[in-house]
Amino acid sequence: MSAPTARSVVVRVVEDPAGREACFRVRKQVFVVEQGVPEDVEYDALDAHAVHVLAVREEDGAPLGTGRLLYGEVAAKKTGGDPSVGSLGRLAVLPEARGLGVGVALVRGIEDAARERGLGVVDLGAQVHALGFYERLGYRAYGPVFDDAGIPHRSMRRGL
Repeated sequence: MSAPTARSVVVRVVEDPAGREACFRVRKQVFVVEQGVPEDVEYDALDAHAVHVLAVREEDGAPLGTGRLLYGEVAAKKTGGDPSVGSLGRLAVLPEARGLGVGVALVRGIEDAARERGLGVVDLGAQVHALGFYERLGYRAYGPVFDDAGIPHRSMRRGL
């Protein structure tokens, strides 16, 4: 099987249980197995209210990455109280798909979902090692470094 390229990746909002399960499998591999995040921390009540986005290989539909968008009152609790600001989170790309544009495609897909819901700003908590990735996509860091599941993070924001 050939390695995916940015042109061979399809990003879509998942609206069925099978798609959501594919998102959760990617998150488990990246966050729970690789990074050691406890499962009870990785999966939370916000998943039920989130827009889940999945990147798959076009040729066979194999999952490559995922992310989620929180919006409205659910997001406002994470973004300083403003329901017009979306919260991008749980962005995960499988090891074999890293460096191929999958993460960029996921971020842009989540931003599209935010625009479709009338949001003008997206906020996120980035792992410190990933700050440069998000900066290249137009996000700007603010505030101090904070701990999330034992991993240093920093808040970032981008106007759409």
